[in-house]
Amino acid sequence: MTTTELQASSGTDRSRKRQRPTTRAVAGAPSTWVVLVKILSLGVLDAVVIYAAFILALNEDWVLAAVALAAAALINWIYIRRGSLPAKYLIPGTVFLLVFQMYAIIYSGYVAFTNYGDGHIGSKEAAVEALINKSLTRVPDSPAYPMVVVEQFGQLSFLVTDPDGEALIGGEDRPLQPADADFEDGRAVAVEGYTTLDFAGVLAEQEQLAAMSVPLTDDPNDGALRTPDGSQAFVYSATMQYDETADAFIDTATGKIYEDTGDGAFVAADGTQLMPGWKIDVGFENFVRAFTEESIRGPLIAVVLWTFVFAGFTVAATFAVGVFLALILNDWRLRFRRTFRVLVILPYAFPVFLSALIWSGMLNPQFGFINQVLFGGAQIPWLTDPILAKFSILMVSLWLGYPYMFLVATGALQSIPEELVEAAKVDGAGPWAVFRRIKLPLLMVSMAPLLIASFAFNFNNFNLIYMLTRGGPQDITTDMNVGATDILITLVYKVAFGETGGRDFGLASAFSIIIFVLVAVISVISFRRTKTLEELN
Repeated sequence: MTTTELQASSGTDRSRKRQRPTTRAVAGAPSTWVVLVKILSLGVLDAVVIYAAFILALNEDWVLAAVALAAAALINWIYIRRGSLPAKYLIPGTVFLLVFQMYAIIYSGYVAFTNYGDGHIGSKEAAVEALINKSLTRVPDSPAYPMVVVEQFGQLSFLVTDPDGEALIGGEDRPLQPADADFEDGRAVAVEGYTTLDFAGVLAEQEQLAAMSVPLTDDPNDGALRTPDGSQAFVYSATMQYDETADAFIDTATGKIYEDTGDGAFVAADGTQLMPGWKIDVGFENFVRAFTEESIRGPLIAVVLWTFVFAGFTVAATFAVGVFLALILNDWRLRFRRTFRVLVILPYAFPVFLSALIWSGMLNPQFGFINQVLFGGAQIPWLTDPILAKFSILMVSLWLGYPYMFLVATGALQSIPEELVEAAKVDGAGPWAVFRRIKLPLLMVSMAPLLIASFAFNFNNFNLIYMLTRGGPQDITTDMNVGATDILITLVYKVAFGETGGRDFGLASAFSIIIFVLVAVISVISFRRTKTLEELN
């Protein structure tokens, strides 16, 4: 190679070396569309958070508004700056964990220590206003206020003309205030910033307008305006007068006094309560009620016992059937093994709620397949007799659960070294001895945690119970809305969203904490016992 060629080659190499860092920098830089997607995503997130913070601020939830804004600022900072790659992947999962798991757990724990439920939903101020509005009656010979209905940001308001010819505007929870309105034929018909509803608009909102009460002043005892047709409003006064100094209500019709006794409601001397009340902290009262009130304690104990029976039997039975079928279908001498395996796991291929509904129809006493076909038209009350309903629940649970255990057991059996089985047979061990001393212990090593998880799942198997029997048949020996097949989770649902009784979210949350404690204790004890199986590895 000549000197000229060497110099040219050296120059080329130096040029390549100088270009390499630039190439790496360009390759490491994000593409334009990635940057655009990031900016658009953060923009959408910021818009949603700002809107949510605005709504929270309007409701005076300052803490939640500040938390939302701070969280959005942190997310923007993490995703805009370079680096912090692990945080960019962890943030979405952490946010969903906090919103859908931690918040629900913490809030349920808080509600368990309150009287939150029917009649005790809102604040004391809201209860006072509601009681006054409930007692509003039209003042005899009260003047009519000509009015039109106006709307702003989805909120309806009354634009009225008082007897002195002045324009006033107000809405629900917004007392009348002077308004600079446009007049037509001596009545206010429009005001800047509001949309006046026409006749069709008034008809569309008739139900809401009939329920509206617009306070005359900041003092709700002074009365309110209500309208029967959207064209005229009349003065209504409250028969229940609230004395803020005494913190009591006075019924002007009867003279009866209702005082705040600290129970979340205004109560008269004879024990009569005014509803609605308000939410207050009650400490451990819900837990005390659960274990001391006979009307709650008796059904609760029966439900707890049945829950343990249901979860325990389901786990044990599905494990036994699943392992038995896995042992049979794991034998290479069996023909059509793959076909049988597909048939065995068919129940696992259908959603639980759908299978439960199908079984509910099949077990129907009048026209169900089981009674009409298998038992020749017999009237067997599979789902209405307490004992038969429990038996039906257990059988359907076994049908739905054994395929899962079969799949797990099949995989675990195929992982057992064949040398161990052969060595046991050489030593003279029979099939039962091989299963009991080799296969079963090795199966338990991998399946014990799954059995614990299965127990926890069936302890809260809401879908099966509710879709099959809705917890019934109803227990007529108690006033509580509870049935013979209710487990704890369905009892919680009925107490919280009772179909026949009132809603008691506080007591339901207390039951939820009891469920959590029971499952946690059982899981901890079970996991400690399964540690002894680790020595087999």
